[in-house]
Amino acid sequence: MRHLITVLFTLGLTACSSVSVDDYRDRQPAFSPEQFFAGALTAHGVVKDYKGYASRSFVADITACWQNGVGTLDERFVFDDGEKQTRIWTLSQTEGGRYEATAGDVKGVGQASVSGNTMFLDYVLTIQLSDGSIDVAVDDRMYLVSENVLINESTLKKFGLPVGGILLTIIRHPQESVVCPVE
Repeated sequence: MRHLITVLFTLGLTACSSVSVDDYRDRQPAFSPEQFFAGALTAHGVVKDYKGYASRSFVADITACWQNGVGTLDERFVFDDGEKQTRIWTLSQTEGGRYEATAGDVKGVGQASVSGNTMFLDYVLTIQLSDGSIDVAVDDRMYLVSENVLINESTLKKFGLPVGGILLTIIRHPQESVVCPVE
């Protein structure tokens, strides 16, 4: 019985602990949103349900530009069932490796932190469904694995419980030129 209590207590403690973006401070290559999210990018990913089943896949073309310290990521998604979506993110650096992020289907302002090769972004996303919409909390964790490749894992929660996830790879195409809007 004592062994069981010790195991349950240890599991409880580890369940409460969380990985912090600061745990990656010494990891390389160093991630800079201004450098990575600049120019032409493509994202390839899957959407998972709460069981981890990959129910959809997608490809997104992204045009990313920075002007006067503000980044704009214009994302054009095409899903495997033919559905198309657009999301336009705006990133603004605040202080100490932190950023604020907004988009049309994001409620309020998302908060991002960067350390080492990693960026964590938390926000509330409004998802349109056939019978209405729901808001889900999104925990985005991005890991720069090479100069031109970023792995992004997202956990979606409702009422604190996991309801889905997204796993994607973003690839930079520095050889491709893009036209950024002029302010």
